[in-house]
Amino acid sequence: MRVVLAVAAFFLLIGALPASAAAPPAPETVCQVTDPRVTELSGLVSDGTHWYAINDGGTKVQVFVLDRSCAVQDVLSASNDPYDVEDLARAADGTLWLSDTGDNSNKRATVALLELKPSGGAVTLHRLTYPDGPHDTEALLLDRSGTPYLVTKDILGDAKVYRPNGPLATPGPTPLEQVGTVTIHTTDTKGGPVGAFGSVLVTGGATSADGTLVALRTYTDAYLYAAPDGDVAAALKGTPVRVPLAGEKQGEALAFEPDGTLLSGGEGVGQPIRAVKNAASLASAAGAPAAGAPQGEAAAGSSSGGGVSPLPAAVLAIVVVFGGWLLVRKLRRR
Repeated sequence: MRVVLAVAAFFLLIGALPASAAAPPAPETVCQVTDPRVTELSGLVSDGTHWYAINDGGTKVQVFVLDRSCAVQDVLSASNDPYDVEDLARAADGTLWLSDTGDNSNKRATVALLELKPSGGAVTLHRLTYPDGPHDTEALLLDRSGTPYLVTKDILGDAKVYRPNGPLATPGPTPLEQVGTVTIHTTDTKGGPVGAFGSVLVTGGATSADGTLVALRTYTDAYLYAAPDGDVAAALKGTPVRVPLAGEKQGEALAFEPDGTLLSGGEGVGQPIRAVKNAASLASAAGAPAAGAPQGEAAAGSSSGGGVSPLPAAVLAIVVVFGGWLLVRKLRRR
C-alpha cells in the first residue's frame, strides 16, 4: 500500500511548472480558534467588524459570531436539523446563507440552502435538485444580486458550477442548472489531510463585499477570479490567481474582508484563522477567459505559482482509487 501511494505521490508532484510570477504573500496567523464549540470550521464570512463561522455538519443551525481574537461573542441559532452544512455566504443586506450541500456518499435526492436573517430567529429553507444526479458540494458563492452558485467537490479536479434556474422556492425544490466547469490541477503546496490529492478538491468559496471578486479554495490553495461586472459564471471561466495556503491541517473556510484581505481557516482544535493582506489586488488582471480554454473551464493555477500538468491516465486511476480510500479513512464527516 505504501509503495503504491508513494508512486502516485511521485507522479502527482512531477511536471510542476516553474513559477511565472512573484509569489503572493504568505498567509499570516491572526488568531487561533480555541472555543470547544468551533472544532470543525467549514465556512466563514466577514462584515468588517465580526466574523461569522459555521461547523461542518451539525444537528441544528448554528452560526458563531467571532471577534478579531477568534473568541465567540454570540451564537445565532435555529432548531432546523440540516444534513451536512459545508459553507457560508453573506448577502449585501446581512442575510446569512448556509449551504447544506454536503453529500459524501452521493445519495441525496435534494440539497438545501438555509436563509438566516442577521437578527437570527427562523430559518427559511430552500431545497434544490441537480439536473444530473447527486454531487458532494462544499463551496457556495453569492453574487451581488443574491443569486447562489454551488461548486462541487470533484475528485478529478473538474468542479461543476450550478445555480438555480429561477427564483428560489420555499421549501422547493428548485431545479439547478449547470453553468460552467472549473478545472483545477494538482499543486505542490503542502498541507491538507490527503497530501497532493487534496489540492484538486474544492472545499470552500467566497465573494468580495462588492461582488467584483470571487474565490474558491482547495485543502491547499485559494484561486481568485476577477468579476468586474459581478458575473460569477463568467468570472469562473477566467484565469485565476493562485494563492498557496500551505500548512493548513484541513482547510475548508475562505472569506474576504471588505478591504480585500483574504481569510482562511479549517477544521481542528486550536487551528488558526490566517490572513493574506491585499489579496484582492492580486486578481486585478485575472478577468479574461483563459486562452484556448474550452467554454466553461478555467486554467486554475496558471496565473501565479506552480501548478502541475494533468496526470497520465494510469496514474490518475491510482490517485482516484487510493485518494478515495484516504478520504474515507482520514476525513471526519458526519
